[in-house]
Amino acid sequence: MKNILTGEDIQQAREQGKKEVIFDEKTIVTDIAKEAARRFDIQLVKKEAAPKTATVAEKREPQRATRPPSRASSGGLSREEVMEWKKEFPILDSIIHVGNCSQSPQSKRVRQAIEQYMESWLSIGMDWEYWIEGVIEAKNEFARLINADPVEVAVSTSVSEATSSIASSINWRQEPRKRVITTEAEFPTVNYVWLAHQKYGCKVDFIPVRNGKLELEDYDRLVDEETKMVSTTHVYYQNGFKQDVKAIADIVHSKGSLLLLDDYQSSGTHPIDVREMDIDLLTTGNLKYLLGIPGIAFIYCKKELLEQFKPSVTGWFGQENPFDFHIRYLDYAQGARRFETGTPPVIAAFAANEGMRIINEVGPQRIKEHIEKLSEKALNLGSELGLNVISPFDVTRKGPTTAIQVAEDQDSHHVEEEMKKKNIIVSARGEAVRVAPHFFTLEEEIETVMHELARVLNE
Repeated sequence: MKNILTGEDIQQAREQGKKEVIFDEKTIVTDIAKEAARRFDIQLVKKEAAPKTATVAEKREPQRATRPPSRASSGGLSREEVMEWKKEFPILDSIIHVGNCSQSPQSKRVRQAIEQYMESWLSIGMDWEYWIEGVIEAKNEFARLINADPVEVAVSTSVSEATSSIASSINWRQEPRKRVITTEAEFPTVNYVWLAHQKYGCKVDFIPVRNGKLELEDYDRLVDEETKMVSTTHVYYQNGFKQDVKAIADIVHSKGSLLLLDDYQSSGTHPIDVREMDIDLLTTGNLKYLLGIPGIAFIYCKKELLEQFKPSVTGWFGQENPFDFHIRYLDYAQGARRFETGTPPVIAAFAANEGMRIINEVGPQRIKEHIEKLSEKALNLGSELGLNVISPFDVTRKGPTTAIQVAEDQDSHHVEEEMKKKNIIVSARGEAVRVAPHFFTLEEEIETVMHELARVLNE
């Protein structure tokens, strides 16, 4: 039986005051554990053992792809860097992909991570220790992305499930603050969850969208002493409008309420620091700008708040020790894992981990600055070409998405299909076509996209 030394083990050793952790040749030491040991100045000591023949399990990890060069300093990406990163995504050889608000292109490293899981399944058959370690590493990588403690992170299967876990954690019949304030800019799944909880005593009110935006004064007006939770999005999925999260948090906390942020349309394109932004809870998924696949999402919950949440949407992985197999009582996990439900999405976690490693390697701040340049190009060209741009023209107030509204007699999905014929991937949503680039997009590609989009819309 293999042992796995994880980042959580190192954290536990630190809390116990240990200066070294001893392991044997059968122990797999994860990269997260090594990094944590360096950070906490804990020595990793391997016990000597007689030489032995490598097992199938020890041979299973394929050679990692060479990582493209990256700069640690801030500033947008150079053309050279963008061209180098393009090589990581094979489809970009023939396609301009600006539909990242819906699904990112497949990277070599993400595919390799998936194949690593598949090889383990094929050659070992049942390798749960290794697979669960993959899930733990994905949670740790996400924690690094948002500057959280890993104990504050839970894995889920979608933002729908993640929001349901959070909503079900509150006893609405006994809770004195029964209001949830959400917005008209939310992706519908979030509001469906809150509306469904009205039968338990939750009361839902909406902050309106005004001219494609959400106004801070509406938060100040609607959030009151009866509000338990403010559930809002960082970036409006329809037109890319981006909110000032810290300003919202200040208003929400001044009323004694909690802030839940849906970061799906921002994660991977904007630096998130949950401590600096004073976010209480956050949800996001990985198939968009975090370069992963469907089937996985993450929950962040501020450590100081964890004990108050007792989810009804739960399962065995949400318990303190899932392998106790007790059946007559609930024993919620001490950390954010209490929000977890059943067997985790292992293959999606392998993909998510590698996708987030790429984002952390490039750097969210540098990605943000690169995307702002592309946004400025898209907005200016949209105006010059006479397109009906419905996104904010201040690039600091928008996410990656630049949205073009189609005419009443046009179908946005038809426009999307016509653009595919031109080897360009855009994303249709409602009455708009969304152009959503990423760090691997060149400025001249935005020029091509906008001109071709104008031709399709004018046909």
